[in-house]
Order: sequence, then C-alpha cells, then structure tokens
Amino acid sequence: MMQTPKRRASQLIVCGWDEVSIWDDIGPGDDIYVRALWSWRARDCSGLPEEFRGLFNTTDECKPFGRTNRLLITSSGGAVALVDRDLDTVLFYGRAGNAHSADLLPNNRLAVAASHVPDGTGDRLIVFDVSQPERELYSTDLCWGHGVVWDDDRQQLWALATGEIHVYVLEQWESPTPELRQVDTIPLPETGGHDLSTVPGGPFLSVTTRHHCWVVHRDTGAITPHPQLGDAAYVKSVSHHPDTQRVVYIQATKDCWWSECVRFCNPSGVAQIPGEHFYKARWNV
Repeated sequence: MMQTPKRRASQLIVCGWDEVSIWDDIGPGDDIYVRALWSWRARDCSGLPEEFRGLFNTTDECKPFGRTNRLLITSSGGAVALVDRDLDTVLFYGRAGNAHSADLLPNNRLAVAASHVPDGTGDRLIVFDVSQPERELYSTDLCWGHGVVWDDDRQQLWALATGEIHVYVLEQWESPTPELRQVDTIPLPETGGHDLSTVPGGPFLSVTTRHHCWVVHRDTGAITPHPQLGDAAYVKSVSHHPDTQRVVYIQATKDCWWSECVRFCNPSGVAQIPGEHFYKARWNV
C-alpha cells in the first residue's frame, strides 16, 4: 500500500474490480493524466479476516468522510469495510449481500444498501455499529438497494431502491436496538435506481436510473433531469465537486457493468485506461 496522500482540490477516489485507488490532481480539460497516489486491495490487508478478503473482488463504493482519512468501501461480493488510510487499518468489516453503498450515521453507526441476492440475504438496508464487526443491529426491506446518504442537516437517511427513494428518521438511536422509521417514499421516473449522492451547496441529491440521470429536491421531493447528464444511460456513479463544480461520472456500456473510462463535465474530459473495470468515482473532499 502506498503512503496516504494529503488531500488536494481535485483528487479522485476510484473503485472497481478488486482495487480502490486515489488519483492525483485531475487536469481541467481533455488532457487528463492519471497517477495513483494510494491503493487498497483486500487481499493485501492484514486487518481483514481471511474469509473476508475474497468478498472484495468487485468493489462498488469508495466514499470519503470529512476531514478524516476514513473511507467506506463496499463490494457486490457481499461485504463492507471502513478503512483508516492514515493508520493503514480496517476499523470495521461486515457482511451485506450484494452491498452497493454505505454511509456513516450518528453514534458511530453505519448503514449499508444491500441489493438483490438469490439466497434472500439482500434487498435490505442494514445498520451496523462500527465498534462491533459483523454484527447487524437492524435491517429493513429495500428492493435492489443501491444507494444510501445520511443528511445531517435534516437528520434523515435517504436510501435508493430500484424504483423509488425511501426517507427515514432515526428511532431509539441511543439504545442498543436502533430502528429506522420510514417517513416518505419518492417514486422515480423509471426503474433501475443505481447511484445516490449529494450535490453540495444545496438541497439536491443526484440519482441515476437505467436510462437517465436526475436531481431530487430534498425539501419538495421534485425530480428533474440532471442538467448535464439527463439523457445519459447506464451511469454507475455521479460525484459533484463542492468548489470547482466539476462533475465526474462512470458510464458503463450496455452489456457491461464497468467502464474503462472515467468521464467529466464542467469542463468535459475522459481518462481511459484499457483493461480497467471502473465502477464508481468520488471526489476526495
């Protein structure tokens, strides 16, 4: 594992296949270069039990947090991990069938969106405590769960199912038996809900579905086409930079779940690495 980099204005965290990596500053236009500053593979991670290492062969989330160097990683192989890049250690690990996203919650807890699994262990929103690896505290149904975002300002949890967004509030959160109470359901314009992320500086969330990208207003529930990516299909992730307003996204081809390209708007650009299996990209802010 490479030395943990200091954050810069336009560093990216990229995941896909069995690797999560941080890229150096991304150029402003079409001339985009790639230099990896840090990388993580479960097979090389001494902090994970042996039986967990093979579960991270298809990473599909790489979400950074605040001013810390903590990073939430999920894998469709059936696991979630919270990694401290400064200490080069895993703070938490747990099983979640076909896990596709996660977010940190108050009281040192986290929520994981688990998508469909034939054996019935998926299609759920699962709550864990970071101090208790592998132990579920709570779960509720979430059909083809693919996204989860904690909204600290509104004290609400937003979770993406295949055809709708569920909104929850925290119940009994100070107790050892926390619960989520659903307070709203927002139907999506089409099915195939895939990515849910915050648009910084306002009330909007970014949402992707099978053939389009959208923004949803968290106060009104109104859904409108994404201003740059409204007609983009098969988009696996969208991330908005809070300062530069640049958008990074991963758009898979119709017959693949991955892409060899990381794409940008504001301004446009493409970073292509043949043979890679990129799935999500998040700004390292």
